[in-house]
Amino acid sequence: MSNAHHVESGKLPDHASDDYTIDHTQQRRHTASVKDQLATWHANRGNKSFLRAMIPSPVREKVPGELEVPKNPITLFRMVSPFAWLMFFSGWLAWTIDGYDFFCVSLTLDALAEQFEVKPKAITTAITLTLLFRSLGAVIFGILSDRFGRKWPLVTVMLLIMALELGSGFCNTYKEFLAVRSLFGVCMGGVWGAASQTALENVPVAARGLLSGIMQQGYAVGYLLAAVINLTVVQYTKPHWRTIYFFGAGFSFLAAAVRAFLPESEQFIIAREEAKASGRTGKETSKAFLRELGAMFRTNWVRWIWAVCFMTFFNFFSHGSQDLYPTYLKTTKHLTAKQASKATIIANCGAIAGGSIAGYASQYVGRRFAILVCAFWTAAFLPLWILPNTFGGLAAGGFFVQAGVQGAWGVVPIFLAEVSPPAFRALFAGLAYQLGNMASSGAAQIEADAGESLKLNGTDTPDYAAITGILLGAVIAWGIITTICAPEADGSHFEQAKTATQAGGGQADPTEMFDKPAHEHVEKAEAPTHAELR
Repeated sequence: MSNAHHVESGKLPDHASDDYTIDHTQQRRHTASVKDQLATWHANRGNKSFLRAMIPSPVREKVPGELEVPKNPITLFRMVSPFAWLMFFSGWLAWTIDGYDFFCVSLTLDALAEQFEVKPKAITTAITLTLLFRSLGAVIFGILSDRFGRKWPLVTVMLLIMALELGSGFCNTYKEFLAVRSLFGVCMGGVWGAASQTALENVPVAARGLLSGIMQQGYAVGYLLAAVINLTVVQYTKPHWRTIYFFGAGFSFLAAAVRAFLPESEQFIIAREEAKASGRTGKETSKAFLRELGAMFRTNWVRWIWAVCFMTFFNFFSHGSQDLYPTYLKTTKHLTAKQASKATIIANCGAIAGGSIAGYASQYVGRRFAILVCAFWTAAFLPLWILPNTFGGLAAGGFFVQAGVQGAWGVVPIFLAEVSPPAFRALFAGLAYQLGNMASSGAAQIEADAGESLKLNGTDTPDYAAITGILLGAVIAWGIITTICAPEADGSHFEQAKTATQAGGGQADPTEMFDKPAHEHVEKAEAPTHAELR
């Protein structure tokens, strides 16, 4: 089918079909040298020098084989098939519930402190532990997702989160709560990698920027949902703060059920069929996976270092502006609990709008340029975040700052998926994300500790306005540096990559993930024989 036909029909080609495929027959063998890794750093660099390619352009250059697509978001939505929408929804829902579950602690911080007879500062330890243990979950469930597929690891982790949310609601001591939230962190760390790949790898390339922004803002929707329940149901039920955790258990079960009723992503179905046809045993498949895993780490260690630094920026960016936000409003600005909840809702409306718009725009201006614009936007609106003392001013500041913070975040799912080693997207993207979380896990405690010494003039009230302003300013500066230094592979067809159990999957790089005409699916053409696997 010709490109012209696709353009005239208003539809994108199915890049998992026989019309288009990635040609792996010319795949290079990569080494661990820095020079070799940087040679594939900017997948679309063409004839540009490496230094010139580091400067993000406001107009994204087309990649080989890329078609003209309309900029109308409604048209982009129509390009997504019903099946792809279902897969997207399942990933989005899991991530939304993950956000809900995490922010339950921030929203009930004062009630928890009263229940367990500790200072609010002590409760932030639960937030820190949750973030610290996420990396372990990212390793466990990232490996499972790349080895066995996206479906059952995500179902399993959502069921475990359900159990731990129930456990959070039944805790009666501070130590019990810390223990449960630590285990909770392990499970939460396994959600994003599988959820983001499930959501994006089944939709057309042209729509991925827009849907990336919407997918990532599931986290803000989760925060919004938790804030609404805390503002309403929690205030009028006998279990009080425990109610929000019980609701979280029910939501987590719903996310698990939705994913369980949908099939596996296509590339894993194809890989399983080929393994079965070649007579490969499960043991041989696991050995192949471990070989490719080692090759991936060996030939991508520079990319790993960058990714952790990059995601440290993003996690400080979000947690530094969110985790103590309700406490900041109530303590420093003297808003009531109800006003703080309303301001949180308004701020998350800004987050949803910013993430969706920035994700969509990144499809046309490039991922890195979109992130930089959001960083500068946030810096410009920091005074509105810090200076007002009225509900209206503070709510407006929250809206515009979170539009910038989560606008940048809206680009992250698709950006990390494109620059990841293609066969290990769940592990690479998920673990980089959570290692950044680990590095920023002390954000809430840093702010709480700073509040012990930095007070409003003539009072004992912590000046969280100045504290968050200073922290976010430093974080934005770091983010600008890591974004300029970032790799780039905008428009990558990573859905056509070999899986992590297929020969050569560990050494593939994003420069190979672009359209080239072919007559049959590459995985079918290159299925390893039973003898080769031995």
